[in-house]
Amino acid sequence: MEEFVSEGPYSDSRCLPYIQVVWSWADLGQSKWIAGYPTERLVQKWMEFVPGHASPCWPRPCRPHPFRPQRPISMVTGPTRRNKAETRRNKAAQSQRRERIGETGLSLSKPRMPPTQAECVIKNIIREIGQECAGHGEIVSETLAAFVVKAVVLDPSNGFNMDRPLVKSDVQKLVKLCVSRLLDSKNPSLDTIKMQVYFDMNYTSREEFLEEHHRVLESRLGSVMREITDNRACAREELESLYRKIVSYVLLRSGLGSPTDIKIVREATAALQSIFPQAELGTFLTLSKKDKERQLKEFTMIVTGIRLFNRDCGKGGEGIDDLPAILREAIPATTQHIDSQLQTAQDQAYRYTAILEKAASNPLLSMELQPSMLKEALYNVRQYEIFLQIILSDIITCAQEVELMIKQLGAQLEQLKMIVKSKTAVPTSQVFPIFIALSNLWTSFQDEIVLISVLSNLTTHLEPFLGTHELLFPEKVMQNLLDGLTVKTDVSRVKEHLEDRVHLVDFRKQEWLFPETTANFDKLLIQCRGFCPYTFATTDGLLLPGNPAIGILKYKEKYYTFNTRDAAYLFAENPENYIGLIKEKAKKNAELIQLLELHQQFESLIPYSQMKDVDKHIKPITMSESSTQTDTHILPPTIVRSYEWNEWELRRKAIKLANLRQKATHSVQTDLSHMRRENCSQVYPPKDVGMQSKREGSSRVPRPQIYIAGLRGGQGKVTSGVKVNLTRAVDET
Repeated sequence: MEEFVSEGPYSDSRCLPYIQVVWSWADLGQSKWIAGYPTERLVQKWMEFVPGHASPCWPRPCRPHPFRPQRPISMVTGPTRRNKAETRRNKAAQSQRRERIGETGLSLSKPRMPPTQAECVIKNIIREIGQECAGHGEIVSETLAAFVVKAVVLDPSNGFNMDRPLVKSDVQKLVKLCVSRLLDSKNPSLDTIKMQVYFDMNYTSREEFLEEHHRVLESRLGSVMREITDNRACAREELESLYRKIVSYVLLRSGLGSPTDIKIVREATAALQSIFPQAELGTFLTLSKKDKERQLKEFTMIVTGIRLFNRDCGKGGEGIDDLPAILREAIPATTQHIDSQLQTAQDQAYRYTAILEKAASNPLLSMELQPSMLKEALYNVRQYEIFLQIILSDIITCAQEVELMIKQLGAQLEQLKMIVKSKTAVPTSQVFPIFIALSNLWTSFQDEIVLISVLSNLTTHLEPFLGTHELLFPEKVMQNLLDGLTVKTDVSRVKEHLEDRVHLVDFRKQEWLFPETTANFDKLLIQCRGFCPYTFATTDGLLLPGNPAIGILKYKEKYYTFNTRDAAYLFAENPENYIGLIKEKAKKNAELIQLLELHQQFESLIPYSQMKDVDKHIKPITMSESSTQTDTHILPPTIVRSYEWNEWELRRKAIKLANLRQKATHSVQTDLSHMRRENCSQVYPPKDVGMQSKREGSSRVPRPQIYIAGLRGGQGKVTSGVKVNLTRAVDET
């Protein structure tokens, strides 16, 4: 029992962000249960694309148990018992297939062997690759070997034609190429593939992790629970032993202390006896197994809530760590560590990009530099940056959840104090729900501890995949290459072309999206993971971030961003050409398939962590100003006010009219009413009349116009001027 507790997830959680959880991903039997990719499943996925082993749709195996070796997948779909005639027919068919395979080899276009044989061939290839690498001192997992097999087959330079049979020499060539690639210690491309495989096999979403974590806890506690639920105690000693087992189960399930600590056991026993006295064990034993399990879980939550409340009041809580305080210290430390790693990776990527841009414009430098190796290094550090951003996003989510839970914990404790106060007895209907809520909150704190630990360990294990950078491009070499260059960040590149936008009048067939016209602009799934596809296709693989402010091109329900407006215009002229170039480049560098999220072009290489998101497509919600107006009454009213549906009402009106024919109208005026009679008089309203008292007049003074002639001189020496007055008379104006 002590060994079980010492290996629990909460035995030592004070050293975050470097918590070492004993039963982390790597310790769970090495079964790859998180990624859901056991060897058999990987083999089935790759058989569709490795030459000569295309297979039909395979049955999807269940996720293996993390603590037991997985059983081999049975490919037999028929009955287990066969008669002799059927056995003979099967043997004859197998012999014919063997002869056909021996004569023509394995076909690349059509499956010519049963699924079990194809599976064995793929397994043999992967196993042979692993043995060859082990002979050279390199341990290679089957998952990595399968990925490298796919990468080698995809590379057109290796010459694996999918339309011809795959003979023994081709298999030997495939194994040789895979082994040579796996043994290359100075290959950034291989490091990137290893990083992608490791991340895919060890990372899962928050919801799946918590679900699997709880399932593992349930499986670990299953034996203890079965000892309690299957117990048939009758004697007094047996009942006491059963009660001690229940106390141990409560402590193990809650994770609040070791069941071997006397103080903790006494505190838990006292809390349990307050809600479940030992005298009620007889009633407990009469329950069904499901009811027993349900009650054990309720006992655990209530006892946990009681102990947490006693700890808050200072009257108990032995062996309970202050998880909120630990998380408040661990999350900032982990975030700071990942931020520093992320900043280092981004700086390295910016420097590689600046050198590659210089090499693209200088052919002489390109010949000396070996840009292909530098691009592979760029892909490696960009992939590392993306993984760190994913982990950092999860840690930020953890921080938000922790802050919310701390507030809820304080509120629940305050409410419980208000209910209890100094009372000696409190109704269970009031306090039990709060105890259960406290237990659930504390379980959530434990989940966050484990999740932060796993993410921190995942970050630490990603760092070794960056080891080739210092070997291939030391700091001295990088400084020489960067001499005279301006290193630009992704943010500065976006700001350079922030005002350059695509003009919609230049495109009539293509659809462009902008922030002001699209409501979910930030949620669109951008192709190539946000990098510019035109630059990548035309520069043989240079990664430059796209600028969504320029405009997002929608082409065949996919969305593309570009780093400049010119790149956007050129790509929009012939998108299929550039998409084909990107696919061909990805065949040469298989790590680009996951880096640029080219999963639809290579569906066999979809990581398990992203399989659920392949079919999800977020459509843009475009916005535009519009208005509508509706008339209140379009048609004239057709309501007949005098209509009456009631026959008795019609009869009453008819009788009234008939009676009026025999009546006469008389009027009488009394002394009190003669002053109230209605009178009327007629008046003449005033008319609108206008008159004029004087006449308006005006006069105008003529404008003087006087000219002097002869001022410029003439033929004589003496200048004489002649004054001419052209002013009109007053009466002429």
